[in-house]
Amino acid sequence: MSSLPALLVLYGSQTGTAQDTAHRLARQAQRRRLNVRMMSLDSYSVANLISERLVVFVCSTTGEGDPPDNMKNFWRFLFKKSLPAASLSRLDCAVLGLGDSSYPKFNFVAKKLQKRLVQLGVSMLVPVGLADDQHDLGPDAVIDPWLSSFWEKVSVLNPSLADVVPLREDEALPPSFSFHFLDDKLETDDCLTIQRDREVLSEPHPFSARMVSNRRLTEPTHFQDVRLIEFDISGSSLEFAAGDVVLIRPCNTEEDVQRFCELLRLDPESRFTLRTTENSSVPPRLPQPCSVRHLLQNHLDIGAVPRRSFFELLSTFATNELEREKLSEFCSAAGQDQLHAYCNRPRRTALEVLADFPHTTAEIKVDYLLDLFPEIQARSFSIASSLQALPHRLQILVAVVRFRTKMYKPRRGLCSTWLASLDPQQGGVSIPLWVKKGTLRFPKEADTPVILVGPGTGVAPFRAVLQERLSEGKTANILFFGCRSESKDFFFRSEWEDMTKAGHLLLFTAFSRDQAEKVYVQHQVMENSALLWDLITKNSAWFYIAGSSKQMPVDVRGALQDVFQQEGGISADEAEQMLAVMEQTGRLQRETWS
Repeated sequence: MSSLPALLVLYGSQTGTAQDTAHRLARQAQRRRLNVRMMSLDSYSVANLISERLVVFVCSTTGEGDPPDNMKNFWRFLFKKSLPAASLSRLDCAVLGLGDSSYPKFNFVAKKLQKRLVQLGVSMLVPVGLADDQHDLGPDAVIDPWLSSFWEKVSVLNPSLADVVPLREDEALPPSFSFHFLDDKLETDDCLTIQRDREVLSEPHPFSARMVSNRRLTEPTHFQDVRLIEFDISGSSLEFAAGDVVLIRPCNTEEDVQRFCELLRLDPESRFTLRTTENSSVPPRLPQPCSVRHLLQNHLDIGAVPRRSFFELLSTFATNELEREKLSEFCSAAGQDQLHAYCNRPRRTALEVLADFPHTTAEIKVDYLLDLFPEIQARSFSIASSLQALPHRLQILVAVVRFRTKMYKPRRGLCSTWLASLDPQQGGVSIPLWVKKGTLRFPKEADTPVILVGPGTGVAPFRAVLQERLSEGKTANILFFGCRSESKDFFFRSEWEDMTKAGHLLLFTAFSRDQAEKVYVQHQVMENSALLWDLITKNSAWFYIAGSSKQMPVDVRGALQDVFQQEGGISADEAEQMLAVMEQTGRLQRETWS
């Protein structure tokens, strides 16, 4: 076995998808009996790459073509001009990217990484994989054939693998952790004690901010509940500017925690310590010792829609023939349509899957919990207030996610539902949070106009922008705001009206459902084509789009292209070139989310 290749899997992941894919790749390597290590890019000493022989990079792209947070140090090092051209000439590697084709810089990080590695002399085993969230079958439509090609190439380069008998797919791999339960239990069922543990051990050391207000902005009869939530950040070192984001890690509901404990016959008050294998480490946010309740409430994402890797591991516990057959089908390449129909389309949660496979669930060993369930990921919210305008305060605009599928219970967003349920009037409501730089940048010159297109909650970062600009005396501001109804979800109406009366804002609105024919922000952009053409060509205005990543950004960009053609008398290609130059120079920016 000593002649078998050693594989290093390095990942850059923002929401956990790339990390999950890296885990899947590592498990496939284990089944082939390879010696495999897996870690995030920033936890790996990049100078050691020179001594590696086989590496796979799995990385996502965030924002406008940016690397994930746990990849940024690696990214800076790799692009140092001082690195010798052939410094990695002994390295065989492959790059798998995870992205979303609705964004302009689709899989930009993976493409750029591959190009840079080739410059450093790396031998690329297979073409870069460009997985797409927008594909009907999700990223697996690209990942599956890419993995097959990768293993074929590894087998060709390492003939010794032909003599290896791999582990069967239905054989369980060893767990990454072992639970050692303690005799004593928590003396009190004190959520505040658990919350304090969570604050101390959360990364990256968040500030516990007191919730000051939690106010619904939409009319009670409106279908959507949108909240303006305010936090007191007095005494913190938090600093942020317009365009920055705040991160908040939510908790699972008590109902889900109880149901999980019932299904797996766990005592929520029991306490344990974790021991690890040589290839894993205890998650830094978990206290040692830890209660089962804390693990389920604050750490394991039991209410998320599970990924395919969840079913792959779950199937190894199946002893009931019918359940084993169905789980095996969900794990196969041919069964992805069925898996999507069962799980992804109705947004079925991992907890609901466990209830659907009771015999298999009864066989799950507690040691596998951290392999089965990913860690709850922090959610990002655009900051909707400016420190200059509201010192010691931070506000966010939160649309409470709730929708129906064929499932009996409505689907609910974990973080938005949790935040909306908190009542600051009860006292003592504090939320661990931290901020990071956003992707939006704004002109420093006082007389440069900004054109802001932010329908719905997309207006949140622009409220911060306008508050900040007005505090600096910058009054060349244009806002396009859209919503369903002027009377039901016109966010911050009085604020915009005050700015307009003072001559500090030009406001254009689109209320899509207030008339027979639907009117959207892109229609208002076209309606004001002459104004926008003058602002952009004569006053060097900067143009911004924020909101849902679905169709709106594409439609607004298309409307702006039509403005250029109509007012400038130029061709579609020339208008597209103008847009491309604006994007390259930062005069056309967008912040979108799915």
